Amino acid sequence: MDVVVVGGGPNGMVVAGELALGGVRVVVLERNAGVNSEPRSNGLVGQVVRLVDRRGLYERLAGRDGPPRANDGYFMFAALPLDLGVLADSPVHNLPVPEADMVRVLAERARELGVDIRRGHEVVGLGQDEDGVTLTVDGPDGAYRLRTRYVVGADGAHSSVRKATGIGFPGVTHDRTTNRTAHVTVPADRLDPASGALLVPGHGPVLPFLPIRTARGGFSYAPLPGRPPLVATTEWDQPASDAPMSLDELRTSVRRVLGADVPLGPPPGPGPHVLRRLDGGNTRVAERYRDGRVFLVGDAAHVFSAGGTGLNVGVQDALNLGWKLAAAVRGDVDVLDTYEAERRPAADRTVTFARAQGALLAPGDDVTGLRELFGELLAQPGVVRVLADLVAGADVRYPIGEHPAVGLPAPELDLRLDDGVVRLSALAAVRRARPVLVDLTAGGLRVPGVEVVRAEADTDLTALLLRPDSYVAWASNDAHPDEDALRATARRWFGPVTGRRSSPVSADGSSSAPA
Repeated sequence: MDVVVVGGGPNGMVVAGELALGGVRVVVLERNAGVNSEPRSNGLVGQVVRLVDRRGLYERLAGRDGPPRANDGYFMFAALPLDLGVLADSPVHNLPVPEADMVRVLAERARELGVDIRRGHEVVGLGQDEDGVTLTVDGPDGAYRLRTRYVVGADGAHSSVRKATGIGFPGVTHDRTTNRTAHVTVPADRLDPASGALLVPGHGPVLPFLPIRTARGGFSYAPLPGRPPLVATTEWDQPASDAPMSLDELRTSVRRVLGADVPLGPPPGPGPHVLRRLDGGNTRVAERYRDGRVFLVGDAAHVFSAGGTGLNVGVQDALNLGWKLAAAVRGDVDVLDTYEAERRPAADRTVTFARAQGALLAPGDDVTGLRELFGELLAQPGVVRVLADLVAGADVRYPIGEHPAVGLPAPELDLRLDDGVVRLSALAAVRRARPVLVDLTAGGLRVPGVEVVRAEADTDLTALLLRPDSYVAWASNDAHPDEDALRATARRWFGPVTGRRSSPVSADGSSSAPA
């Protein structure tokens, strides 16, 4: 076997799909017999939405046609309103989709690409040598051994793969917070039909999807499409409890946080429904992302106390690692050491995000004063830009070149071809995870082994070399770009690949190049 992915959640399915697009044999081992139906994350936010669009996944996950549109309205940072409308180009994209639905779509796609997904197979042992990794697996028909060239651990915060390699998981456990979350029903007369706000007499309206913070805790109301509303509270320094979480407990918590009662009823239907209490939170990053032939992605590599951020970072881990690991397996080029070099700064930046939010959400009058000052700063577009980029992950640039476009996802361009216009994200080569040269010059550039798209576009750029993960490896604004530098960059990232050739591209994004 070429690669075994341990863990069948979103990150595991994404990396498996990327590997399969790269032409390698992949097995996914997931210890659960079925897809975990417990409601967890509610979707993706930020740059990662644009990246999944470039794999043709946006329509399948969103259930509607693309392209994804940026959120140019209101967002939140630490329960403070972030007016994205003051920005000329908001970097925040939203893709609401329950995690269980996300896994089903990604698994379906992985199978279409030939991935072998084995559910009910738990890894109970791991050993590696210079040539590969041997896994001991406990499956439905008994234990067996599986030999593979590489392993990717995508098996969550309690990763057995990480533990088996001895990789440390340093960080901080915050034990002051208690989070209570439940699916509920709310009387119709408590909802504002115009804004969708939850009306709370004695407190005031609570807008949907915009958490609030009081001196006593936090509260949020999220009427997610197709599901019962999700209500959540956060409190500090609550006494520990071994009793099962209940709706009465949530109602009491809401009363403490808001200083008012909210008539919460049980959700309709059989579920599954959320009804949980979580004490404390962790912010941790693995000591290293690689141990020999074993790699970590997603929660196996990092966890954050700021809810909803881990999946955004993890999916980008998978997109970054997948094509590099496939290239190493094929023998094209070994760029595996760049995985941690590029992705750890993204995790470190998210740690900053989590800690800053935690400080601004904490109780107390001193924090209230800080929030009032911070709120004044949020009236400045420059401050909104910094925080919007932080939320979206748009402030992380891979250190791979000096040109301003290099190290960032390719800009979304409408490419004018001979027979029509196509979005860069819809190019077949981009969706097949191929290296692509977008040539906007009049002279005609060529790189061995790289598919070339010759077009016109409304941009100052004259050429872009895209890695398979859609990040820019080389760019130029010159009418006559430095072709030696272009070819040297291509060799660095893709090796002396000669099995593919340049071909004309049509307005539907396809070409005649062999796959």
